[in-house]
This record gives sequence, structure tokens and C-alpha cells, in this order.
Amino acid sequence: MPANTHSIPSLDLVHLTQHIKSEAAALGFQAAHIGTGTTEAHRERYLAWLDAGYHGTMSWMTRNLDKRFDAAELHPGSLRSISVRMDYRPEGDMQAALNDPNRAYISRYALGRDYHKLMRKRLTQLGKTIETWVGEHGFRAFVDSAPVLERQLAQQSGMGWLGKNTLLLNQEAGSYFFLGELFTNLPLPLDAPFETRHCGSCTRCLTDCPTEAFVEPGVLDASKCISYLTIEHSGSIPVELRSKMGNRIYGCDDCQIVCPFNSFSQPTREPDFQPRHSLDNISLLALFNWDEKTFLSNTEGSAIRRIGYEQWQRNLAVALGNAPTSDSVVDALQHRYPASSPLVQEHIRWALAQHHHSE
Repeated sequence: MPANTHSIPSLDLVHLTQHIKSEAAALGFQAAHIGTGTTEAHRERYLAWLDAGYHGTMSWMTRNLDKRFDAAELHPGSLRSISVRMDYRPEGDMQAALNDPNRAYISRYALGRDYHKLMRKRLTQLGKTIETWVGEHGFRAFVDSAPVLERQLAQQSGMGWLGKNTLLLNQEAGSYFFLGELFTNLPLPLDAPFETRHCGSCTRCLTDCPTEAFVEPGVLDASKCISYLTIEHSGSIPVELRSKMGNRIYGCDDCQIVCPFNSFSQPTREPDFQPRHSLDNISLLALFNWDEKTFLSNTEGSAIRRIGYEQWQRNLAVALGNAPTSDSVVDALQHRYPASSPLVQEHIRWALAQHHHSE
């Protein structure tokens, strides 16, 4: 194919798109769709969400607004966004883990290797392979790493629809998947947008949210979301939300677990997404007893490491406050208290109070 991509005949672009999708599959992506690089249609709704303060302390969401709605602003020359999907759900009964208050619950996406590096590397490889076919095409890979409205781009490319829980849903795959994008200046033929929403009258994701974080269908108050509280929020967790967090110490999957479409999701075929260090079946006390060196060692290459040891201890203290009262729980909290940071101490005091003890 000639290097001047804008002069490629339309038939060649169709064949090129087929080759791109085949190569994406060979790289381990379960789907690849071609969409526009603009999400301007979502600007008004996004700005209203920010104005309502639903982004909590995530101030980065208020920056680079123009880049969020136009791929060419983020990466000059971009004409298309190649959206890819990679499934991550491991085997195992998620509800059973949630139902055991002595067991730690970690969002299923974080049990294995950090998806950011893995997917970005493969997307970059996809871009380089395309380059061997057509020459330089001004590509750039993104995986939850820049001001990109990933779910909106994926919906516009036909990968699924935006559900009432704000996640991208797919009829065959549910929502247990990661998204990534490859921006390119190739004028590839577009896939049709996914316009139909199949949620119907179902509201299970809204009513089952432990902290009642959904303001209305499709609108999430992130400041109440357990994923936000345990990961994005680094300060004190609001007292009124602590008892609602249960044993969830990193993220929350409740709105996915109850979604009927996730009954169609398939276990991941990606070895790197398999659980490490028994994090899918481990007690709160075992994790609370990790010192910082153990935490750093056991979370190497994991998305969990980004929250740091202090936040990890804070989250575990809250979960232990929600656990059944026992001598071992009280002893662990009291033992950890003296050497903990003021932030962790605050949450340990709360946890001990739940068990009618003090530090």
C-alpha cells in the first residue's frame, strides 16, 4: 500500500480495516471497532456533570476539556479512533466473596497485572504493524491514560451502549472488559454507532449500589462511589459511607455483578489477568498484616500499587470495622494503631468503635 494514506482507494481501506481487526484479534483483543475521534455530542452532559460536583476531588477531569472532545486536539491529525476491547473477568464466584465479611474484596479488574502497560504495548504494536502496511500514519495509543472519553468513543464505534451504571455494555460480553484506543490519521471506513440501549426497565445496578451513588440512570455521583473512595480519594472517607463499604478494599463491582448482561461474559483468556497472591480469596486480616515492604512486593506490576500503602491500610481499617467482632480483629487494629499515620489512625479508631473498643 502507498505511504500517502489519504490517496488509498476506498476498497483498499476496506481491506485494510479487515486486516487491522484481524491483527487486533491476534494481539489478544476480543473486539476492534472504527469510530470518529470526536465526542463533541457528549460535551454538554459532561460539563453539567462537572458543574454538579459529581467528580469529587478528581480535579484532573476539569482540565484539557477541548482535548476530551476532539482527538485532533489531543493528537494532531487524528481522523479515527480504533477502539479495542480486552476481557478481564477471572473465574470464581464474586458474590460469594462479597458475602464473606472476613474476606477482602478487590475489584476483579485489579487482581492480575496492571492492564495499562499490557494493553498500551499491544496497541502500540498494532500501530507499528499498520505502519509496515501503509507507512507512517500518525498513530498514538491510549489506555485510560489521557483526557479521552473511552466509553463514548467505543459506543460511537459500535462496541456497545452506555448503560444505566455509566459503563459500556455489550450484549455478548457484558461489561467486564478494558477499553483502549489507537488514534490514527488514516481515513478508515467507520463502523455504525451502537444507538440502541438494551437496559429496558431494569434498574438493578441503580438499586443495588451499596452507597446509593447513582443520582439517576446514567449519572454517577463519583464522590459516593466505592471505587472512587478506595482508589481516587486519598483523604478521610466520609463517616456516613464507611459502614456501607463492607469488605470492599479496592474498587467495587456491585453494579456489574447484578447486571443481567454479565451472565453472558466469558472468563478472560489472558494469563496476565489471572489473580496474583491469592487476592481473590484472602482474609482482611492477612492483608492488614502486610507491612509496607510486603505490600510493595506483592503489588509490583499491579494497579493496586498506585494507591500506596497508607491508603491500602485506610481501606482495610474500614473493612475490619465492618467485619464481625472478634479478638483477632480487635487485636490487629490495636496493634497497628501506634505506628500508623494520622489518616490510618482515624479510620482505626472508627473501626474499633464499631467493635466497642478503643485504641
